[in-house]
Amino acid sequence: MLNFGSRALHRRARLANLIVNGHALNERKLFVYNVIIIGSGCAGLTAAIYAARANLKPFVIDGFEPGGQLSLTTMVENYPGFPDGVLGPDLIDNMRKQAQRFGAEFKAGSITAVDLSKRPFTISAGNESYQARTLIIAAGATARMLGLENERKLVGHGVSTCATCDGYFTRGKEIAVVGGGDSAMEEAIFLTKFASHVHVLHRRPEFRASKIMLDRARANEKIRLVTPVIVEDVLGEPRGAVEGIRLRNTQTNDVTTLPVEFVFVAIGHVPNTKIYRGVLDMDENGYLITRQGSKTNVRGVFAAGDVQDHHYRQAVTAAGSGCMAALDAERFLEDPREA
Repeated sequence: MLNFGSRALHRRARLANLIVNGHALNERKLFVYNVIIIGSGCAGLTAAIYAARANLKPFVIDGFEPGGQLSLTTMVENYPGFPDGVLGPDLIDNMRKQAQRFGAEFKAGSITAVDLSKRPFTISAGNESYQARTLIIAAGATARMLGLENERKLVGHGVSTCATCDGYFTRGKEIAVVGGGDSAMEEAIFLTKFASHVHVLHRRPEFRASKIMLDRARANEKIRLVTPVIVEDVLGEPRGAVEGIRLRNTQTNDVTTLPVEFVFVAIGHVPNTKIYRGVLDMDENGYLITRQGSKTNVRGVFAAGDVQDHHYRQAVTAAGSGCMAALDAERFLEDPREA
């Protein structure tokens, strides 16, 4: 801890270094953070909590979707420690406050460029640039949607992209799953534990799902496979709850209405990793590849949450990987040779 006199000398020395060729530079841009965290969902916020408690003073850039997918979720009943459930936005808000309590700093904005060729790394968000000794990428993955206006309005009110999160609320109800791949079949089979009937809707006559998953779905008496149809609209506005969907047969152009109370969109996710293409190792779908915990192929860069997890995609697993990334970053800062 610097005393008043030494703080003043320290600040004068820093200000002197900010004059180059007679021009004053932006002091903030030259400040090097111990760790910058990209993303403010469960993974990013947990990383911020752990890094802040380790006195690393993390700097969190909210990213494209502040709060992640939980910010679009209503009741979360499978996150440990909340026997009566917790609203998704409330859980995110509490985690953010917890990180701030220990000294984490937050900044709104999306990443527009990164330079990971040398340390400290340079991260740009719009017109602002920041430098960091370590970087934790927790930018998440964005669920693909159908692109319908009412679909977006009814997210969290009958429209969902996560059967594990919201399946419980479909108990005894008739629902629809949109998609034709393995994910759609897995979601549909899981939802039969709760729903009375599950309609699986696909735009083509043939499904993309593997034979074993398709056979399981066909063998389930609660599942009805409907092809070839596209969803033209989700009904329920202005009531604020899903009442049905309007379908169009792609071969006959016949339009019908299917009365359902929930619609699960299972047409895939897109990891928010485009900006790292060609720099960080990723699989064919764009998910970052991590090794020995949260390490990427660039030393000092770590990844957590849905940005590197295309299998579980749960709040609790995202939080766990955020913890791992913060611990890995702390160890790297202590001794880069050991990381």
